[in-house]
Amino acid sequence: MSKQKTETKIDIDLPSLIERFGNEEHCRRYLELLRWHNMIECPRCASDKISRIVKRNQFDCDSCRYQFSVTTGTVLHDTHLPLWKWFLTAYMMIVAKKGVSANQIKRTLGVSYRTAWYLCHRIRKAMESVNGAPLSGTVEVDETFIGGKLRHVGTGHGLRNKTMVVGALQRDGEIRLRIEKRNDRRTLHKFIKDNTLDETEKIYTDALPSYDGIEDHNTQHESVDHNIEEWVRGDVHTNGIEGVWSLLKRSIVGSYHQVSKKHLDRYLDEFQFRFNNRKNEFMFRDTIMRLIETPTLTYAALTA
Repeated sequence: MSKQKTETKIDIDLPSLIERFGNEEHCRRYLELLRWHNMIECPRCASDKISRIVKRNQFDCDSCRYQFSVTTGTVLHDTHLPLWKWFLTAYMMIVAKKGVSANQIKRTLGVSYRTAWYLCHRIRKAMESVNGAPLSGTVEVDETFIGGKLRHVGTGHGLRNKTMVVGALQRDGEIRLRIEKRNDRRTLHKFIKDNTLDETEKIYTDALPSYDGIEDHNTQHESVDHNIEEWVRGDVHTNGIEGVWSLLKRSIVGSYHQVSKKHLDRYLDEFQFRFNNRKNEFMFRDTIMRLIETPTLTYAALTA
């Protein structure tokens, strides 16, 4: 029975991060390189006739006279934090297997909790799920419930204040996570079809009746019945996706302590991004790239 390995391997460690990005100029030059590849363009008119305003860390477009910086229009826009603090926080979030709390960022950076919380959520916004290639091969599918327990209620009511998350894991591959309202046949079948190729060879689930009928002429469906203590039958099991749930819940309990339903989707984005990039040696670079590709997220919009 193989376990999913989620160790993150990237090409930069903390001493190298401090050495390379320990001041604003180095961070800003790196962002410029990632955003424009040595050919700076005006974000308004796309002209490459640009003058640098050195003292203000800005540029002036010689064509339309628009003044801008490397962070204009990005999730970094109008930040009052030094860029090296953004870089350090992004690094901490991607190398921490179970994530890192806003309180830890607050203590590390010496900022207020509100600043740390807002910073983390903007980075999570940059980690937002994008439509990658559908899963294929052998795919495990399962659902779990996130949230607190209701007290002093009868049997069967303990899930009332929980949020259901459905997940699909391609063996030795990526995961797809989605918040859903119910685990009925229509919902689960749509999730599977949205996230797997039509020619997926095998889909393994538990014995929930809602999964019945997902097979077709080129896709085999088998299940294990946990109610009779059946966990593995040959190659058939859901241990991989259940390992994902275990890691996710340890992240919530151990690092964040609690996650509101309102922002759960962002925590799922972060978790999915980190898991799917666990073999990406350029994960840090790709994370910083996303910071300058992601539109501005205001505090008002985040807390609305």
